[in-house]
Amino acid sequence: MMEKMIFGRFIPGDSLVHRLDPRAKILFVFLFIAIVFIANNAITYAILLGFTLLSVFLSKIRLYFLINGLKPVFILMAFTFFLHLFFTQGGNLLVSIGFVDIYEEGLRQGIFISIRFLVLVFMTSILTLTTSPISITDGIEVLLGPFKRVKLPVHELALMMSISLRFIPTLMDETGKILKAQMARGSDIGSGPIKERIKAVVPLLIPLFVSAFKRAEDLATAMEVRGYRGGEGRTRYRQLNWRLIDTLSLLLLVGFAGLLWYFRS
Repeated sequence: MMEKMIFGRFIPGDSLVHRLDPRAKILFVFLFIAIVFIANNAITYAILLGFTLLSVFLSKIRLYFLINGLKPVFILMAFTFFLHLFFTQGGNLLVSIGFVDIYEEGLRQGIFISIRFLVLVFMTSILTLTTSPISITDGIEVLLGPFKRVKLPVHELALMMSISLRFIPTLMDETGKILKAQMARGSDIGSGPIKERIKAVVPLLIPLFVSAFKRAEDLATAMEVRGYRGGEGRTRYRQLNWRLIDTLSLLLLVGFAGLLWYFRS
């Protein structure tokens, strides 16, 4: 499962979403995160889900591939759903089994929060899947450009965020390899008492940390050899080009926000 995690990966393509300016996509995702909280009833959440699926379709990323790569996230989403289901009270009592009472409001909140969680994960995943790490770095650096006046290290901050994002799938792949190696040696992490599982995780964490530090050291050495000295005076090989389609994508998001507000309770 670890090696199938897609968050942080980049898949080259020629879809409409791939061709958008990285600044537009970053702004789109951040505005979308704020707009999600407008939804508060069944109609608005249905519109929200439909808009997200339309974005997936325009990115030409297979829905099955997206769902299969986000299985670990669905575990957290299921946990959140049951948390609301069992502990949120209000409305009519639907089920009462022993000390467990399930109310109408608990079911409603569980479904709504799960949909909100799902669309946020899908949108952020589309951003990383359709935008290369270098483009994300350039986009963040340009968007944070005004903060250079207050001596904020914008270039270094953008580079750090991009490297951190890129390291997620790398560490996932490394974890999968180490896990398979430990299983080949007879280690069983997925069964037994919790105490035994915790003990079995230790041989997994130590080589993972060693590998992470080794990769970080190799990256630092490579950057130093190539003469990297920070963002001062650096030029870009790829120039960002804001086009009409980028403006229209943000206007579409504004119209989408207005539609949600209209149907909001």
